[in-house]
Amino acid sequence: MAGTLVIVESPAKAKTIGKYLGRDYTVRATMGHVRDLPPERLGVNVEDGSFLPEYESVKGRGKIIGEIRTLAKEASAVLLATDPDREGEAIAWHIASAAGLNRRGLKVSRVEFHEITERAIKQAVANPRQLDMNLVNAQQARRVLDRLVGYRLSPLLWKKVQRGLSAGRVQSVALRVVVDREQEIEAFVPREFWTVEADLARSPWSKQKNDLFRAVLFTREKSPRKWEFEKGEEAQQVVKELEAASWKVAAITRKEKRQHPSAPFTTSTLQQEAARKLGFAAKHTMKVAQELYEGVSLGSEGNSGLITYMRTDSVNVSREAQEAARAVIVQQFSPEYLPSKPPFYKSKALNAQEAHEAIRPTNPARLPDGIRQFLGADQHRLYRLIWQRFIASQMAEARLEVTTYDIDAQPRERTKQPYLFRASGERTIFPGFMAIYRESVGDSEDSEEIKGLPRLQENDALDPVKLLPEQHFTQPPPRFGEATLVKTLEELGVGRPSTYATILSTIQDRGYVVVQGVGREKKFVPTPLGSAVTTLLVARFPDLLDVKFTAKLEDELDQVAEGKREWVPLVAEVYHPMMQHLALAEREVAKIEVAQSPDFPVAEKRKTTGRSSYTRKSGSSSYAAKTPRTRKTAEKKADYATPNGEPSGEKVAVKRAPRQKAVVAEEAQVTCDKCGKPMVKRKGPYSEFYGCSGYPTCRNIRKL
Repeated sequence: MAGTLVIVESPAKAKTIGKYLGRDYTVRATMGHVRDLPPERLGVNVEDGSFLPEYESVKGRGKIIGEIRTLAKEASAVLLATDPDREGEAIAWHIASAAGLNRRGLKVSRVEFHEITERAIKQAVANPRQLDMNLVNAQQARRVLDRLVGYRLSPLLWKKVQRGLSAGRVQSVALRVVVDREQEIEAFVPREFWTVEADLARSPWSKQKNDLFRAVLFTREKSPRKWEFEKGEEAQQVVKELEAASWKVAAITRKEKRQHPSAPFTTSTLQQEAARKLGFAAKHTMKVAQELYEGVSLGSEGNSGLITYMRTDSVNVSREAQEAARAVIVQQFSPEYLPSKPPFYKSKALNAQEAHEAIRPTNPARLPDGIRQFLGADQHRLYRLIWQRFIASQMAEARLEVTTYDIDAQPRERTKQPYLFRASGERTIFPGFMAIYRESVGDSEDSEEIKGLPRLQENDALDPVKLLPEQHFTQPPPRFGEATLVKTLEELGVGRPSTYATILSTIQDRGYVVVQGVGREKKFVPTPLGSAVTTLLVARFPDLLDVKFTAKLEDELDQVAEGKREWVPLVAEVYHPMMQHLALAEREVAKIEVAQSPDFPVAEKRKTTGRSSYTRKSGSSSYAAKTPRTRKTAEKKADYATPNGEPSGEKVAVKRAPRQKAVVAEEAQVTCDKCGKPMVKRKGPYSEFYGCSGYPTCRNIRKL
């Protein structure tokens, strides 16, 4: 093979890049990672304090590595074009090491691009660089830390709580955030209070609904505040006094408010807004965004990347992209929707790395509806969201008029001071960016909008259409949804934005939390199992489970990436105290019994290719594990990794249990006549039967 070999991770990416580079380049995809820590042992040298990882080829990647090695022998140069982040840098280094690309005479370079467009690809190829070992070491440090925490703490959970559990360095802190919020909710004591409100209209009321507006009773202090009564009788007494009162507009305040557009998307804000507006889980958002980034076939135009790299915490935008957006704004709206100069945004996230661009369309002129026929439904919805947010971010600010009416309600007794009611509303003077996009709040798509008020003048008489003594209760802090949990993790500096999707799916897969609610109102609720695991880990590993400690560790990993710190001492600073706490916990912690409830799913072991993992099955009150055929196999299977590559246990002694061939199918509405636990319908080698969910403690079975 003559020419240059280009190595990327995915076939879709390879197809798009190959189209731009032409015949002198051969593009091959690795299908992701080619090397990793071994799945069935620790794989980190802790005995001599070097913490050097022992990498091995990922199962199924041997053929790909061999092909890359063969093609490299015939190539004049090799370009490592993996993703432009720390993980991509580490993948590039692993490829070079596994395929032996460091041989003499072969020119191996790293190229980096943040969008898969012809201009970006050719510019990257023209400006290659060397591998950045600081970035590689930062990723190695993260991987080794995650492996050590998982492999050392998971066996403790096996012994003290329940077999099959696992602990993760960042995931356990995220779980703590959810559990802490639930404890706040449970400890919350609501306080009752009352307000007095009135539905008013200009006198005489025309019976038109649009003329009605709501006003609330305020105190007459120097800084008026909403008047709250402790008892309903007090509010009712005020209402009684107002039944024959005369009402008029005492004062009017009008102010212009300018509202600026939100910055273009980062990984975190994209996940939040896709959850609110589209109902997407963070994991699904990242999957669809990856497809848009790697390239989609656009008919005669061929494959093209539609968005820039979707793992970023930067809000920077290139000058070229801003100019392209401004042209679209003039075409789709008018020149008055353009600000005098392109806006500049600064990231608010902790540990933000500003080297990348924000997530934006690669070609702003590519309108969502113009390419709808080439996209799947979710691809189109996410692309439209990204496009709208980016175009809005480059538009002029919105101008709003905020109006406040101060209203006097004079009781019949003229000697009494009038009661003060207040109503506020807003009117759009110029929509600006809001003509195309408005950011949501909380976990819901709906933004809190202040309604407009009817146009009134001072001293206008008003009719009280309805007087309302309203009962209220203070509310506990809300449970987290996808959007608010991602936002909170980012604000706390826990993990990296690119890991949030995995974190949220992991704590669900392990049965530590469940999702309650429907649609966009889904909330995370910790299970008894998740609460028990968190209580144990927080009590025994206060540093590892501390939010500030975890955020500080992210800062230190950033220092490794910048070449300001060595990674091995950093790992040692975490590992040695953890092992001291672990030794105490092994001796002092008693077995923790977790109350099982049909309201919460629990572990059910399922077999996956090359490893074992645990999933959660709703409706089961226990798990039925297939026992390996031999003691030797059983001991080997006790040492496994979870699907995301994070370890969930180290090799431990496994007692041989009687083999049970049945697998759980569904829970039946039948209880065990021996222990009282629910019976579960199981499928054996010859027929179905009911088995006790308490197996192997209770072995009771019943024919269907």
